[in-house]
Amino acid sequence: MAKQSVQASPVTSTGIRELKDNLSRYIRRIEAGERIVITAHGRVVAELVQPGATAKSTSRRFDELVASGVIRPPLEAGDPTEAWPDIRLPAGTAAELIDAERGEA
Repeated sequence: MAKQSVQASPVTSTGIRELKDNLSRYIRRIEAGERIVITAHGRVVAELVQPGATAKSTSRRFDELVASGVIRPPLEAGDPTEAWPDIRLPAGTAAELIDAERGEA
């Protein structure tokens, strides 16, 4: 089975301060097709891409993971959570439950 080569756009990682100090330069790079990953204290917090590129890159990454055998595609089409019940809680209930679980209530 031949492995399919997928051409990905270049990715650059930068911190928030560097982005802020050189925003125009990063915008030009994004316009040229580059993807910029934004980090805060070493943790990825955002990605900047050309409009419309996000869905394509997510789909492309999914296809790469399937092709490499890391994940398997779903056996059935559709939303697997579709038949789940729709649970609606009154406003504030989740916070109250979390506080009670932590013993903070």
